[in-house]
Amino acid sequence: MRLSTITNWAYGATVILTLASGATMLMASGAEERERAAVAQRTVFDQLTATLEEDVYRLTEQARGYAITRDPSHLIAYRRELQDERSVEQRVSHLKDAGANETELAALRQALHWADALTDEQQAAIDAASKGNDATARTILFGDEYGRELDRVAAQVGKFQYMLDQRTSHAVERATDSARQWRSMSEVMLGITALLFLCVLYFVLKQRILRPVVRLSDVVTRLAAQDFAAVPPDFSQVDEIGDMAQAIRIFRENGLERQRLEHERDADRTMRDLLSRLTQRLQGCATAGDLVDVVRRFAPEIAPDYPGRLYILDQRRNAMVQACEWLSPAQSQVEFAPLACWALRRTQTHRPNGEMIDIPCDHLAGATGLSTICIPLAAQGENIGLLYYEEPAVSTDERRERTGKYLEMLAENIGLALANLRLRDALRDMAMADALTGLPNRRQFDILYQTLATQSRVEGLPLACLMVDIDHFKRFNDSHGHDAGDAVLRAVGSALGDSLRDAGHAFRLGGEEFVLLMPGFTLDQALERANQIRHHLQNLRVEHRGGELEPVTASFGLAAFPDHGAPEKLLQTADAALLRAKAEGRDRIMVATRRESSAVA
Repeated sequence: MRLSTITNWAYGATVILTLASGATMLMASGAEERERAAVAQRTVFDQLTATLEEDVYRLTEQARGYAITRDPSHLIAYRRELQDERSVEQRVSHLKDAGANETELAALRQALHWADALTDEQQAAIDAASKGNDATARTILFGDEYGRELDRVAAQVGKFQYMLDQRTSHAVERATDSARQWRSMSEVMLGITALLFLCVLYFVLKQRILRPVVRLSDVVTRLAAQDFAAVPPDFSQVDEIGDMAQAIRIFRENGLERQRLEHERDADRTMRDLLSRLTQRLQGCATAGDLVDVVRRFAPEIAPDYPGRLYILDQRRNAMVQACEWLSPAQSQVEFAPLACWALRRTQTHRPNGEMIDIPCDHLAGATGLSTICIPLAAQGENIGLLYYEEPAVSTDERRERTGKYLEMLAENIGLALANLRLRDALRDMAMADALTGLPNRRQFDILYQTLATQSRVEGLPLACLMVDIDHFKRFNDSHGHDAGDAVLRAVGSALGDSLRDAGHAFRLGGEEFVLLMPGFTLDQALERANQIRHHLQNLRVEHRGGELEPVTASFGLAAFPDHGAPEKLLQTADAALLRAKAEGRDRIMVATRRESSAVA
C-alpha cells in the first residue's frame, strides 16, 4: 500500500476519532447540563415548597397574635402575608410547567387544600376576634383540629418534597452516570486517537519512511561518490519508498553500465594506442626479421590470453612457415601447405568452433574441442602469411567479439607491413638485378664484393673470382638479331646461376661479361668449378624462332685469394687473365699469377 494511501487512511481515521471524541465530549457536557438542570429544579422546588410551609406558619402566627392581643398590626401583617401566599400559590400552579409530574402535583394540591382549610379557619378566628369573641378565636386557632390540619399541611409538603427529592435524585444519578459514561468514552476516543497518532508516527514515519530513507540516503551518498558497489535495499512494497528504491537501482545499473562503458572505452583507447605503436614499429621495419620481432613483442599485449603463431609464405617451396610464436600455442603445425588452411583458401577469417558448425583446418593436426582463429595476411588478393590464435576456454561473447576486432586490425597491419617489405625487396632486387638474365647487376656486385673481400682479409678465408666473356657475341646479334643475342645472354646467365647452386654468386657486369664470386673456394676448387661451367656452356643449345643457334663458348679469367694477392685486387687480376684468354684464342680458362700466367685447356 502506498504511503499516500496509508497517510490518507490514518488522516481519515484520526479525523473520525477526533469527531467521535468531540461528540462524546458534547454528550458528556449535555449530561452534565441535565444534571445541573435537575439539581437547579430540585432547588427551585425546595424553595417553593419551603416558602409555602413557612407562609402557612407565618399566617398562623399572625392570626394567633391578633386573636390574643387584638393588635391591628397583626391583622395588617396577616393580610399582607395572605396576599403573598396567593402569589406563591400562583407560582406553585406553574410547577407543572417547571417539570413536576401529576403525582407530585397531586401531593402538592392536597397540601394546598389543607392550607386553604387553615386559611378559612384563620379567617373565622379573626372574624370572631374582631367581634370580641376571643374564646372562640382561641379555640379555633389553638384547638387540636387546627394543629392536626397544620401537621397535615406540613406532612403533604414533606411528601411533595420527598417525591421531588426521589425524582431529582434519580435524574441527577442518571445524568451523572451518563456524563461519566460519555466522559469515559471521550477519554477512550482521545486515547485511541493518541495511540493511532503514535502508531502513524512509529510505523509510517519511522518504519516505512525514516528507516528506509536513511538506508536509501546512505546508498545515494555512496553512489554520488561513484561507489557503485553499494547495493540498494530491496523494498518490494508498492509505495513511494519502493519507487525510490527502484529508481536508485536503475540509477546504479545505469552507473555500472556507464562505468563499464568507460572501462571499455579506456581499454579500447589503450588498445588503439598499442596498435598505433605497433603500426609505427612495423612501418620502421627494414627486414622480415625486424617485423617478426615486433609481432612477437606486441601480439601477446594485444590479446593476452590468446596463444598464437605468425606464418609467412615461402614462395619457393609454396609453404606457410612459422616465423614466431607466443604464449605457447598447443596446436597447429610449424609448416604446412597453404591449402591446409581454410582461411587461406577462402581469404577470410576462419573459426571452426563456435555457434556455427564449420570444418577445422588440416594444419591443426586433428585437434578437437579447441577454439581457433585463422586470419589470412593478404596483399592484392594474394596470401602472404597467416595469423593463428587459440581462444581461451572461458571467454564471453562480448570479449570474443571485441578481441576479434583487435586481431583483425593486427592482421591488417602485419599484412600491410609484410607486403611493404616484399615490395621493398622486390624494388631493391629490381634495382640490384639484371632485367634480362635475372642475375644481380654491377651495383649489387660492388656491394657484395667489398663485403666478401673485407671478410676474407679479416678472417683469412679463401675467395675466388671468375670472369666470363661470351666469345663472338656480336655475331649472334649481326646474324640473328638482337633477340637472338638476348636469348644467348639469358641462357648463359641461367647456366651460370645454376652451376653455383648456393656455393657462390653470379653477376652480369654488362654486355656479354659475367663474373662469379666463390667465397670459401680455394684456387683448385675454383678451377674445377670453372671447368664444369665451361663444359656446360659448350653443351648449351639455344633455340630461337624454332631453330637452334650456333654453339656458345666463353673465355674465363680466374684469380683467387690468397694465391693472387689482396682480395680487393682479385677483380682486376681476373680481368687481366680474361684478356689474356681472349688474346690467346678464346674458349679457355686463364688462371692469373703474380709474375706470369699459364693457360689451362
